[in-house]
Parts: sequence; C-alpha cells; structure tokens
Amino acid sequence: MPENEKALRPEDLTRLFIERSNAGDAAGVAALYEENAVMAYPAGSQTVGRDAIRGLWEKVLDGAPRFEQEQPLPTLISDGIALTSTPPKDGSGARAQVVRRQPDGTWLRLLDQPEFMPPSH
Repeated sequence: MPENEKALRPEDLTRLFIERSNAGDAAGVAALYEENAVMAYPAGSQTVGRDAIRGLWEKVLDGAPRFEQEQPLPTLISDGIALTSTPPKDGSGARAQVVRRQPDGTWLRLLDQPEFMPPSH
C-alpha cells in the first residue's frame, strides 16, 4: 500500500482507513481526515482535529485490533460533499462519514460517526 495513497473516490476512504488501521499506522489514519475534522468517538464525546484524531488512534491501535472491510451502502454526493456509510456486521446501528472533495480532487473525512447505536426500546 503506497504510504501517500489518496482517496480518489469517497468510498476509497473506508478501504484506506481499514488498511492503515490494520497496519498500526495512526498517522496514516489521521491523514484521511481534514485538519479540523470531528469524530464522534469515544462514545458520548467528540475528538476534534487531525492531531487529536491521530492521538486517539495511537491509543486504539496500541491494542492491535483487527478491522474488517464492510460492504458500503450507496454513497450520496452533492456539490463536493459526500455521505458514506457502512452497516456493521452484527447488524446493530450504522457507521457514517461526511467527506469533502479537496482542491486537488481527492476526498477527506470531515465528520465521522464510527458507531451509531439506535436507542433500545
């Protein structure tokens, strides 16, 4: 995997995220986010900015978790903004990201909701 591979399509971000996470590359994961991106993680809080996201992923990847590719839902795109999402394999909730086309035509994550659990009734 090229270290500097960029997302040419919104869907590429999910694949690159999984590849870099499984390689233990927290800086590479953070590079998939805009400078002021917001991640809704850990649960109930937010991690704001690429540096903070890198720090969060350094801690998460310390435990060498394994991530699997999930079949993406159809991407919605309008005027340089896209919504990407994947349903977790266990069928609970969903993951969703708002991504934005950059001036060079590549895509970066702006908002990331990695785990959304519907309220239980």
